Amino acid sequence: MKEMNEVSFNEKVISVQNELKAPKSQYSEYGNYNYRNCEDILKAVKPLNQKMGLLLTLTDEPVVIGNRFYIKATALLTDGKEVLSITAYAREAESRTKMDDSQVTGSASSYARKYALNGLYLIDDAKDADALPQENKEAKNLREEFLKTFDKYVQEIANVTNLPKEVVAANSLGKKGFDSLEQVTDEFYSDLIGYLKLSAKRAAQKFNDEPNQQKRTVKKPSWEDL
Repeated sequence: MKEMNEVSFNEKVISVQNELKAPKSQYSEYGNYNYRNCEDILKAVKPLNQKMGLLLTLTDEPVVIGNRFYIKATALLTDGKEVLSITAYAREAESRTKMDDSQVTGSASSYARKYALNGLYLIDDAKDADALPQENKEAKNLREEFLKTFDKYVQEIANVTNLPKEVVAANSLGKKGFDSLEQVTDEFYSDLIGYLKLSAKRAAQKFNDEPNQQKRTVKKPSWEDL
């Protein structure tokens, strides 16, 4: 067995990723299922990081894209020599009943940090079909198809507009009144996918029309143009 000082940074990270088991201790009344939040991940990963001699830091940065505020969260993991970092975005809601400005920002920060941690530790938020009752598996399959389609159109728009994928996703959800995918239930799947499909089509027409290439060089593509 290797001594800790003989273990490479990548080996340490892989070890933590493989051993990490973050419980889904939160319950979504919107989707009627359990999920994990940022705090769940941190609670599970801290002892693993300590064992491998890794330091995790999370930072937030408010950024303005278009006319909306986002929280840009960065999860950084280091052994003192090498560094691995992942960045994710979450949009602040325009308005939220019974929440003041600090709570709205805090909510966006929590989502952004969770997404960054998901990327850093290779956490899949998909529900385990084997753990669901048989009668819920059809709904699970439907949600998986929705998430797959959502990701497909978000990626298409991001490729065309040169915006971060996380920003496109946050904009799309915000346009329909959602802060995160956890809030989207099956009754809204068709509406959201329809909106994304139309947005992807408009983006392709606006930014990929060759006769207008020269005109577009003077203006950076923006989500607000769609």
